[in-house]
Amino acid sequence: MKNINFSKQVLPHIVAILSFLVITILFFNPIFFGNKNLDQHDILQWKGGAQESIEFREKTGEEALWTNSMFGGMPAYLVNVEWNDGIISGIKKALSLFLPHPIKNIFLAFLSCYILLLVFRVRPYLAIAGAIAFGLSSFMIIGLGAGHNARIGAIAYMPLVLAGIHLTFTKNRILGFGLTATALALELRENHLQITYYLLLMVIIYGIVMFADAIKKGEAVGFIKNSALLIVAAIIALGTFFGKFWTTYEYSQYSMRGKSELTTTSNTNEGASGLKKDYAFQYSNGILEPITLMIPNFYGGASSNYLVQDEDSEVLKALQRTGDSKAANQLARYTSAYWGNQPLTAPYYAGAVICFLFIVGIIFADKKYTLWLVIAALLGIMLSWGDSFKAFNYFMFDYFPGYNKFRSVTFALIITLLAFPLLGFIGLEKLIEKGLTKETQKKLFIALGTSAGVCLLVALFAGMASFTKDGETQLPGWFLNALQEDRKGLMRGDALRSLLFILIAFALVFMHLKKKITFPVMAGILSLVTLIDHWAIDKRYFGEDNYKRVRDNSFFAMTEADKEIKKDKDPSYRVYNLTSYTEARTSYYHQSLGGYHGAKLRRYQDLYDHCLGPETSELIQNLQAGNIDLSGYGIINMLNARYLTFGPSKTSIIRNNEALGNAWFVSSVETAKNPDEELQKICTIDTRHTAVVDASKFSLPKNITYDSSSSIKLTQYEPNHLIYESNSSTDGLAVFSEIYYPIGWTATINGQPANILRANFVLRALEVPKGKHKIEFIFAPKSYSIGNTATMISSIILLLLALGSIGWSLKNHKKD
Repeated sequence: MKNINFSKQVLPHIVAILSFLVITILFFNPIFFGNKNLDQHDILQWKGGAQESIEFREKTGEEALWTNSMFGGMPAYLVNVEWNDGIISGIKKALSLFLPHPIKNIFLAFLSCYILLLVFRVRPYLAIAGAIAFGLSSFMIIGLGAGHNARIGAIAYMPLVLAGIHLTFTKNRILGFGLTATALALELRENHLQITYYLLLMVIIYGIVMFADAIKKGEAVGFIKNSALLIVAAIIALGTFFGKFWTTYEYSQYSMRGKSELTTTSNTNEGASGLKKDYAFQYSNGILEPITLMIPNFYGGASSNYLVQDEDSEVLKALQRTGDSKAANQLARYTSAYWGNQPLTAPYYAGAVICFLFIVGIIFADKKYTLWLVIAALLGIMLSWGDSFKAFNYFMFDYFPGYNKFRSVTFALIITLLAFPLLGFIGLEKLIEKGLTKETQKKLFIALGTSAGVCLLVALFAGMASFTKDGETQLPGWFLNALQEDRKGLMRGDALRSLLFILIAFALVFMHLKKKITFPVMAGILSLVTLIDHWAIDKRYFGEDNYKRVRDNSFFAMTEADKEIKKDKDPSYRVYNLTSYTEARTSYYHQSLGGYHGAKLRRYQDLYDHCLGPETSELIQNLQAGNIDLSGYGIINMLNARYLTFGPSKTSIIRNNEALGNAWFVSSVETAKNPDEELQKICTIDTRHTAVVDASKFSLPKNITYDSSSSIKLTQYEPNHLIYESNSSTDGLAVFSEIYYPIGWTATINGQPANILRANFVLRALEVPKGKHKIEFIFAPKSYSIGNTATMISSIILLLLALGSIGWSLKNHKKD
């Protein structure tokens, strides 16, 4: 057994882990020293929608699987469901050194990228710099501030998966097998399939390039064997995710990610099965916008940064000179520093140092790595262009499997943000290995000239840009001129800033090649420079406003309106917040017609677009005119919106006595030939007395008569278990104000199975025989029960294989 050299083989890794830990603690110091938590908008909305599921779990110890808190009702798979994945969760906690959620994802990103660089033979002290660049890229920090915890968590494991794959092909196939299975299981557990999709694209490109290299070297058979081993690793990892995958896939067919059944809305704007193009590509980079990877304020910076807030801005001075405070306040709304066309954004900064090193990597790294990572980096940029490069991205949307399920295509830049530091530090290691010769010096100056040259050109010719977004040409000329001057100043200032950091990085590398400074000094200062570069940019978009006191629950503090509504002890009714359809604060205390979720049921969204939305607009207009007759709002009433709210006070509530309740018998049934006709009819019928059933999908009720004295009421409510009592002298059709979902729900009448019909486009209905009956609805999808068992078994297998691969590697290391 070889003696371990502590200073070379152990100490660097201790330094790396301690560095990552200290950086994480210092960057998020209010959490550790100020008794604060992150104030994340999307997480607040998630808490609102998840509260019913959380309370049910605390009360029963079981999973609800369905929630009625948002959009009338929907599966809770993508809201709040726990799985038998405690082993995977434990591995994550151990790897993150039990740091608090969600900031542990930044530490994991450091660690993951560090391991990746080590696997690609980058020495530890250099790998620290690369890991800092990846973990502190503004993409990560901005996402964390917005509450995109699953996205950042999935990104954190991307390098670890690549490390396992590359290790399998190059050094230690058994350890690589175990690392790949574990890393992929961790990646999949975050359940952000869009990021995993981007990772898959990187792996596919890697596989193609490396297979071509293997053929060239006559090693194709070995490549195929290693690939087979990785397929087994992937299967095991997928097993740990099987339950989530099955339920998500099952639900996706009926969610916004699935295809609308309406032929009137199906056109070239929509994929064969997925989102509409205008929705999917709403957030698309302009062609030049990826330059923000090197010059963050190239497009002005964050859209939320208003120049009028800067005391030294030209636009503020111009507004002050007007002397008209009313006009100035109106124009202040148009002072966003960002002048691109995205509705809401902030720049994704890779780092000036990293961009310089990326060029170094292109020049000096092994050609196979250069080919892989340059293609990957360009792919990330091209995908981020979205609508700005229709020919490519519409092709991807229409023909690439699964791609039309995703939106916010600028997220694809994470491919680029990983490729840049990886290739950069691989190339830097290769340059150092070759040493300083006339040839390497010439190539190094080419890298400097390319990267620094871009910054210099931007600084010198910044005035050639328009600095004007769509719609701003109508603004007063004096105001627009001041706005353009400020934006030009931001671009020029950051171009010079990036130039400075590139020159510093070049000087460090050059001085080491000239043997003026040692490797550890060069690597250490480079890490510090990288940290300073990213820290300063990140703090533009992430500061004290991103924190709140630990016990600050003011967002969900019960209002007077909430208190008044909660006096109603009926087990189930809905509240409609007329001030906003897309919010989930209402869902924290009540069952809501609205909500906040990117994967609501497609039929419910279609109902909102064609019926509920227009009906709501009409209702608001009538209420503003003093007309509070609610009898004519069939959609709102059939959704059992007993309370309408438009503010936090007790007086901002309207009790809707026209709401139809939890269930009712109808006197007539109208048939529809298809979903289009079904939706058209439901927008106009009297939902109190008439139901609409799609005859192409459901057998029509027979022998239905109406008893005006019949009754049906909800007697017991749980999200996944509803019990009704009915009483009627005739056979009838009961419509239930519960959202129809075809998988997992079963109904019984007096314990005997009953066929659930879909009525009124989104609701459930049952044929109920005469007499007194007990009616039950139970939600128990097999995809969860079977999938949860598979998750547990696969997690155990994964743990055993991971431990076995580590043990095998250690044993063979001792033999060496």
